[in-house]
Amino acid sequence: MSTRFIVALSMLSLFSIGQIKGQSPFPQILSERDRGAVVDEILEDRLDHLLPELMERSRIDMWILISREYNEDPVMKTILPSTWLSARRRTIMVFHNTDAGIDKIAIARYSVGKLLKGQWDVDVFPDQWEALMNIIKEKNPASIGLNYSQNFALADGLVRTEYDEFMSHLPESYHDRVQSAEKLAIAWLETRSEKELAIYPMIARMGHLILREGLSEKAIHPGITTTDDVVWWLRDRVTELGLNTWFHPSVSVQRADMGNNEFLRSFSKRPDQDIIQHGDLLHVDFGITYLRLNTDQQEHFYVLKPNETEAPKGLVDAFANGNRVQDILTSHFVAGKSGNEILKASLDQAKAEGLNASIYTHPIGLHGHAAGPTIGMWDQQGGVKGKGDYPLFKNTAYSIELFAATEVAEWNGKLVRIMLEQDGVFTGDSFYYLDGRQKELHLIPKQ
Repeated sequence: MSTRFIVALSMLSLFSIGQIKGQSPFPQILSERDRGAVVDEILEDRLDHLLPELMERSRIDMWILISREYNEDPVMKTILPSTWLSARRRTIMVFHNTDAGIDKIAIARYSVGKLLKGQWDVDVFPDQWEALMNIIKEKNPASIGLNYSQNFALADGLVRTEYDEFMSHLPESYHDRVQSAEKLAIAWLETRSEKELAIYPMIARMGHLILREGLSEKAIHPGITTTDDVVWWLRDRVTELGLNTWFHPSVSVQRADMGNNEFLRSFSKRPDQDIIQHGDLLHVDFGITYLRLNTDQQEHFYVLKPNETEAPKGLVDAFANGNRVQDILTSHFVAGKSGNEILKASLDQAKAEGLNASIYTHPIGLHGHAAGPTIGMWDQQGGVKGKGDYPLFKNTAYSIELFAATEVAEWNGKLVRIMLEQDGVFTGDSFYYLDGRQKELHLIPKQ
């Protein structure tokens, strides 16, 4: 681990001298220059140490990524250095796995940062495709992987025009060596390196701190503040901190006098404006992007009535049921099991324990809804064809997303849905949350 990365990591771990508006101290945000150094070092480490293992596992000798400017393959976007915000003209990346390591070649007019050396001699090969074919003939790979996939959009980044051009220039004798690089593309996107795992917990902590500031008495005034006010407060705060969101946050309300099926409202049918009242149970869905890693977090906040110092017991018990479903799900994380197998085992156990649960967990990492095994979708609790058949691998990250619905006596038996989402890592042997998880309702005002 280089000195520069250690320095940047130390900066990331430091707490600011001041506090965020009186709340918990916030990790220091790196400058753009230091962020670039961290991103590039992580990328170089992944290419040198992780990619050979993944290519061996996927049985692909040569991996070729082809994209034109502003129409980048999602995988290529994750391999561009920090100073490249897009591909340039047509960028072709070639990774050839050898006994001595990975040959990293760019068939482009430029080297791709310091990571891929440009090997297109225009004087010898005026045509870019001919330059690529020369590399293929010279390396003579037994298998050639291209990014096309029926089930995974993130592994389907090679557009039809580029595929047709490639195949029309590729000698006929190599055609039967071409195969889908789906497994390799997913593995590259889903597998977290040691360096990424070192910084990921602090990124998750940033998300938690922003949430707990935005949903507090400092930002919410019952009877005045709307759910939409809180949503835009979160967006503004993220921008102020120099971070990004990868989706528009949502804040919703459950309360005693709502209909029993209100919790089933889809995002598209939720009202834009809901005035927050005393006695409301608030739910927030929120995620940030930092150093190319994403978070996705859902938490619950109870707005105390003037004479209350704690939430009603029924809501406390409902929340405990949500935690129990989390425990059930992560207990079934076993390397090699498919997302559908994990989903069925978890739902069967939850039902046996008398829990009304729904599970819709997804991988997270370089994308929010990332590549890897899908473990249920909100409208596919019987399994997800294709993406749910993909197996669990070590050092992969997931947003543990689900709900448990419970009748609350204090709310006249109303069915309350506790919707939870927290980010964590499967090591191959066990599962852990990046920055812990919410174990009890947050109270507004904090007691």
